[in-house]
Amino acid sequence: MKVKTKSKKVNKAWLADHLNDPYVKLAQKEGYRARAAYKLKEIDEVLGLIRPGMRVVDLGSAPGAWSQYLRRRMAPAGAAAGALDGTLVALDILPMEPVEGVTFLQGDFRDDEVLARLTEVVGGQPLDLVVSDMAPNLSGIESSDSARIAHLVELALEFAQNHLKPEGALVVKLFHGSGYSQLVKLFKQHFKLVKPIKPKASRDRSAETFLVGIGLKRASPAD
Repeated sequence: MKVKTKSKKVNKAWLADHLNDPYVKLAQKEGYRARAAYKLKEIDEVLGLIRPGMRVVDLGSAPGAWSQYLRRRMAPAGAAAGALDGTLVALDILPMEPVEGVTFLQGDFRDDEVLARLTEVVGGQPLDLVVSDMAPNLSGIESSDSARIAHLVELALEFAQNHLKPEGALVVKLFHGSGYSQLVKLFKQHFKLVKPIKPKASRDRSAETFLVGIGLKRASPAD
């Protein structure tokens, strides 16, 4: 019974924090599906990653807040609807409600069929930007969770290597803790510029952070 009581208290505390969260209120006001949109917004404002006319892929896109922000940045007037200047593809194994102007592909981006559909949508052209807000279901066991997180980051990096323009950029979510420094090192092996960013929209108590790689390094003959 004590465990249940504690659990209820934790849930009530989380709900209170959530309802009073200024980013939750702002997301509701501005029509975003989740407060996560403001994390990408801060990253974009620091690095100027997103422009009209780009080809962009959003990995792990559901529920769609990052795709919403991307499409507004790629629209001529920053509109949530209407014309979109560029190509924006959202990918997720989970379903996602449509976002106007965004092509949604449900499936695993490692599958040949999904990749073939992606290639068709972007006209066989390389991408300007890949963003990934993917995160595993955390178990609370640090070694296991770190391995899962690292795996998703490595998958996003491999996808970017195969599809980005040489001057393109990759944004991934990761967590401070075991394995973090190794992932930063991995990014530095493959990108000319690597920038860790902890947006203000990420909760203070969260270990969540983001890593941005810009400009792919040429592979050496030994690679």
